[in-house]
Amino acid sequence: MNPFDADSLPAALAAHGSPAWGDWLAAHWPALVSRERNADLDRWQAAVQALPAVAPSHVVIDADTVSVGTRADLDAAQAAALETALRTLHPWRKGPFDFFGTHIDTEWRSDWKWQRVAPHLSALAGRRVLDVGCGSGYHLWRMRGAGAAFVLGIDPALLYFAQFACLKRYLPHEPVHFAPVKLEELPAGAAFDTVFSMGVIYHRRDPLAHLSELMAALVPGGELVLETLVIPGDDDAVLQPPGRYAQMRNVLAIPTCAALSRWLAEAGYSDIRIVDVTPTTTAEQRATPWMTFLSLADFLDPQDPSRTVEGHPAPVRAVAIARKPGGTP
Repeated sequence: MNPFDADSLPAALAAHGSPAWGDWLAAHWPALVSRERNADLDRWQAAVQALPAVAPSHVVIDADTVSVGTRADLDAAQAAALETALRTLHPWRKGPFDFFGTHIDTEWRSDWKWQRVAPHLSALAGRRVLDVGCGSGYHLWRMRGAGAAFVLGIDPALLYFAQFACLKRYLPHEPVHFAPVKLEELPAGAAFDTVFSMGVIYHRRDPLAHLSELMAALVPGGELVLETLVIPGDDDAVLQPPGRYAQMRNVLAIPTCAALSRWLAEAGYSDIRIVDVTPTTTAEQRATPWMTFLSLADFLDPQDPSRTVEGHPAPVRAVAIARKPGGTP
């Protein structure tokens, strides 16, 4: 199996209630996974294909570090080839992962986010799950580890797709998939019991349109899990940075929790709850040997770490959970 192929995804989507998405992806896959979209694609594909062709002696997808195999599964040459291939896919931003004893200490401790989110979810066992803006796919594996029957991540970044393909290469039969596409490109006609959107909405010029697109992907009664940057305050304010925010170019709208709840209500969601509000620290987001570029410590005012270098409130992230009105998922 080539993890860069659409493979069984269109049929799996049809079997899990989303045939329109399956048909669209089957028709558009060659254009989505093409060097025209990213000139580094051939190099990344070669790195994934260079991973040692061995069967992992164990798999762990329900713990903080998602891992396959142990160092004892590889000889010295295979271990060296593995590390070279994985380092070709730098920077690794979301994780952590462990491949046959090579630990990938990613920029983000994504397991900390999962620990904040997971206690508030409806049970994922048996559910069809969509993760919009899934990054490397770390949370896809945690969702499957929590019992989801079918998991799809979507993210247009081909580097993230290549990073996901590393684990998929060793777990080809798991019902966990990745499509390198934007949600707004896909047609109507999806049917997911749980939809995650984590770290996406503040990049959208029209947050309500994003919430509507997420709702369209849910079955009646389905659960939305939304994680976003927020600003402090009890009022209905929204920060629209005139330039960058924490050195990010495309941060367009950061709400207070009150404004976030209003957005969800205006989009038609019910049972809206803000279940967690947590400042982002330099222990959770930082440079590592697997992500050697600038990170959060470089984006905060060195004289006042409660502000970004641009003078905005430092990053705080909130988790909201809501439902699409209708029947029981």
